[in-house]
Amino acid sequence: MTTMKAIVTTAYGSPDVLQLQEVPAPTPGDKEVRVKIHAATVTSGDARIRRADPFLIRLIYGWKRPKTPILGNEFSGVIESVGDSVTQFKKGDRVFGATGFKLGANAEYVVLPESGMVALKPENLTYEEAAAIPFGATAALFFLREKGRIRPGQKVLVIGASGSLGTAAVQLARYFGAEVTGVTSAGNADLVKSLGADKVIDYTREDYTRNGERYDLIFDTVGKASFSASKRILQPKGLFLAAAAGFSALFQALLSALTGGPKLVMGVVEERREDLDFLKGLLESGHLKPVIDRHYTFEQTAEAHRYVDTGRKKGNVVITLAGE
Repeated sequence: MTTMKAIVTTAYGSPDVLQLQEVPAPTPGDKEVRVKIHAATVTSGDARIRRADPFLIRLIYGWKRPKTPILGNEFSGVIESVGDSVTQFKKGDRVFGATGFKLGANAEYVVLPESGMVALKPENLTYEEAAAIPFGATAALFFLREKGRIRPGQKVLVIGASGSLGTAAVQLARYFGAEVTGVTSAGNADLVKSLGADKVIDYTREDYTRNGERYDLIFDTVGKASFSASKRILQPKGLFLAAAAGFSALFQALLSALTGGPKLVMGVVEERREDLDFLKGLLESGHLKPVIDRHYTFEQTAEAHRYVDTGRKKGNVVITLAGE
């Protein structure tokens, strides 16, 4: 049996539950590829699953302990082997992608369908840079383009503009021709401006719901904004895009759909290869760039989680498994 090293979540709890272990390596099926991972990330989603926060995460990933013990969604690396019926990739291809709800990217190898969320890596990016793209950028693209129907000239407010999702959202909204305002702390203002934001609001000093501005789209990337308070700064047909919404937001979304005025819009991000290919084009043309806050080695994955738990991460936290 072929084995690999992986960061295994032994229970729900603090980063101390993460252990580097030797586990069986996955074997690709007939229409699957196996990727040797060079770089992956630790996201706020990984940290929430590890903590079982909210508690209902246990309904998805296991009640007493994680039934999906290897975390990690984003990755980049090299295709190490392919199934007999694979036609789109070959051994040696440099790729990037996402594993979705199955997770498993915090390991030396991962197996995916050749039709899944995997694409050739942009040539102008390192493995670490490429790994920092799939989750945040595909989610931002889904909410802005598919749910928000973003159009040139619209005014867009991005709440949590310095995070993984927020940094991608600012750049994509700008690419689609919108006037972008980012909400973040003063320490991250220069970063958000450098990504294309026309204005930046320091939420610690200014209440963006009372500054007299009105927006076509409000994109809450962190799940901390109030729809009821935000309605007064939305245009009559404006949309509040909730990327990290709970059950109360679901009720508000249903209610807003039945009444006039602004709407709260939720959704589960659809994993589509064409979105990854679209982002690849933006990365190669310079319209989108990865934002990396800190780098960690594979063995330091627990430390990476501790940093993500602080809530002060800017952009992405990357872990490196293999050299270029």
